[in-house]
Amino acid sequence: MKKILSFLCCAALLLPTAYAAGPEVEAKAYLLMEKETGEVLHAYNEHQALEPASVTKVMTILLIMEAIDAGALSYDDMITASTRASSMGGSQIWLKENERLSVRDMLKAICVVSANDCCVAMAEHLAGTEETFVERMNARAKELGMADTTFVNCTGLPAAGHATSAYDIALMSRELILRHPDIRQFTTIWMDTLRDGASGLTNTNRLIRFYEGATGLKTGSTSTAKFCLSATAERDGMELIAVVLGSPTGDIRFEAAKSLLNYGFSSYALVDVRPSGVLPPVAVTMGERQSFQPVLGERGKLLLEKGKANSLETAIDLPEVLPAPIAQGQQVGTLTVTAGGETVAQVPVLAGESVARLTYGQILTACLQRAFLMV
Repeated sequence: MKKILSFLCCAALLLPTAYAAGPEVEAKAYLLMEKETGEVLHAYNEHQALEPASVTKVMTILLIMEAIDAGALSYDDMITASTRASSMGGSQIWLKENERLSVRDMLKAICVVSANDCCVAMAEHLAGTEETFVERMNARAKELGMADTTFVNCTGLPAAGHATSAYDIALMSRELILRHPDIRQFTTIWMDTLRDGASGLTNTNRLIRFYEGATGLKTGSTSTAKFCLSATAERDGMELIAVVLGSPTGDIRFEAAKSLLNYGFSSYALVDVRPSGVLPPVAVTMGERQSFQPVLGERGKLLLEKGKANSLETAIDLPEVLPAPIAQGQQVGTLTVTAGGETVAQVPVLAGESVARLTYGQILTACLQRAFLMV
């Protein structure tokens, strides 16, 4: 095994400990997560099943964005409001029966003013009925590992059994902003209009206007859920998700999210630990190719705590030769990251391409060719 050493001069960084000491905020449950790694930085009662109110709509938005990015739906598609959609209570834009709006405008209304009528119209368009759409919501929640969640509707309006947790909200919020960054065009709107300027919109998420780096995401409140929020913000290339459930007032909800985000940005950083140059190729014996290119198996970024080290050191353990066959994605080495002599991470190094083993016929042909050349 050969070792390639490199140094990353990163100010004051070290691995975070899960659930490190952080701010206590006034809420029934809360959680702070980093988007890229999915690491939880701070949490309280994060698995308690609670009413999420309109934060439910994060899943509704996620399914809409997945349909758009899969090509099954277009921003320019026109959606017709049904009788049921136009009769929804709570937050709404007062859709009229048979009124038609584009997917773009429906999404804008959902993200900015939490329009229940638009949620139901989109659910019916995508799945035929809201009930079928909710089945998809629950199925997607299960795929994401949201074990504390049961959705009963697509809006978050009060309903028996409709519940989720701060942790599960963070999971679906992360999936949305990580896989579908285009949602920012809606979640970062502070003020806008619909219907050729006839309907004004002001974002229910005050952080969009008053918190540096805010990127979204969704507010919610009912008399029983109290005040809830999934807030996202990005600074210095790191995006955080702060979930607050059951705060007693709207102001306290926003201050809680700000406290969590401030703690995260002041205490942690994302660090790129990828080697400065291309990894050297690895030779292959008995293969159809003589070598393959190794690649770093993860994104190459680590979430590290500030203030405990002046630099990071990386060492790559990589074999000079491997026998065929080699499968693409097969682990062939390890990148070890240390700080102050302490190992803080080990990142797999993978084969970037496959190399098939030579067949007996290919070996015989090669031997005959060599023998012929020697004559």
